[in-house]
Amino acid sequence: MADHSPTGPVETGAQMDYIEHEKTYAAFTTLAKYGSLFCAAVLIAMAFGFFTSAGFFSATILFILVCAVGWFILR
Repeated sequence: MADHSPTGPVETGAQMDYIEHEKTYAAFTTLAKYGSLFCAAVLIAMAFGFFTSAGFFSATILFILVCAVGWFILR
C-alpha cells in the first residue's frame, strides 16, 4: 500500500511569497496591456499603409500617434 502521510513542505503548508506574486502579476498584466496596444497599432498602421495611397511615412506617423494616444489612455 502507498504511504499517504505528509512528507514535505507543500503538504504541510509552505509559506508563500505573496508580495513577489503580486509584483509578477502586475508585470504580466502591464506587459499584456501594452503588448496588445502595440499589436493593434501595428495592424492599424499596416492597414492604413497598404490599403490606402498614404504610404509608409504616413503609416509610421499613424503608428506613433496610435501608440501615444493608447499609452495615455492605458496608464
